[in-house]
Amino acid sequence: MKIEIQVENIKCGGCASTIKKKLINDSRVKHVDVGIEKGVVSIDVTDGARSDFIEALHNMGYPETGTTEGMDATKAKAMSFVSCAVGKVGNMVNK
Repeated sequence: MKIEIQVENIKCGGCASTIKKKLINDSRVKHVDVGIEKGVVSIDVTDGARSDFIEALHNMGYPETGTTEGMDATKAKAMSFVSCAVGKVGNMVNK
């Protein structure tokens, strides 16, 4: 089954790398694709509710588009900034 989730705060390959690494650790996930320009995360899963993956993305700082505002949105942006930086460093180390 394929799940597509439009999310906020994806800015670069570092963000995409972090999302892929964290989601692929879920045993239900077969493949993850991140569309940076459109902010879409596509997840091929064997099982699992869409809400599970929405929550996981939100916890990483990439909430579903239109679901956060105010301080929650600010917190998500801060979390995604850190996630992005970690992904960039990881990409540089793995080269």
